[in-house]
Amino acid sequence: MTECVGSSWQVYLLKCCDDSLYCGISNDLEKRLKQHCGEIKGGAKYTLSRKPCILVYQERAENRSEALKREAEIKKMARPNKLALINSKGCL
Repeated sequence: MTECVGSSWQVYLLKCCDDSLYCGISNDLEKRLKQHCGEIKGGAKYTLSRKPCILVYQERAENRSEALKREAEIKKMARPNKLALINSKGCL
């Protein structure tokens, strides 16, 4: 589940300009990143005032349901655990 190859669903973490972390899922990560960065319409309310955002972690999920479950797990993690995840398995 942690490979960084093309897949239909991705769980990702962004590092925002205020050093906060944002977790999300997408089945079109390239488009979603453009939305978060304000290049195209869309994106999360959270990232609107925290641009630029940089992709620091991604992992594939088998389907939307699995992506949502993993997103919930990551969101519950304490910041040090998220940073450890980025450092140990980050794909960038």
